[in-house]
Amino acid sequence: MSDDQKPVTGPIPIYVEAIPTGVVLDLQALARLVIGDVINELLHAEDTTAWDLLHQAAESGGREEYNGELLEQHLAERASSRVPLYGPAALELTRKLRRAAAPRPVPGQRGAA
Repeated sequence: MSDDQKPVTGPIPIYVEAIPTGVVLDLQALARLVIGDVINELLHAEDTTAWDLLHQAAESGGREEYNGELLEQHLAERASSRVPLYGPAALELTRKLRRAAAPRPVPGQRGAA
């Protein structure tokens, strides 16, 4: 595995992939953390708000009068959204982003005349 294929390490590994128009950040570990937060909120015994909102969504049968924004807002307020980077990891992410986003020649394209 080349250095550029390795993730920026930390509590949440970040993979950087160059694409023709920029970069893609792979935050799969963050997605798993958020899913865990949602599951924990739904299983929270003392506060059944999330569960109640989820049941309202299911009972609506997809009808337009149900507005999922309340459930979305409730879960978003409780889900993880920050990715800490410590010391050298922040510099490593910067290096990988700069390298991945650097201008590259497009095959078959000629230089400006």
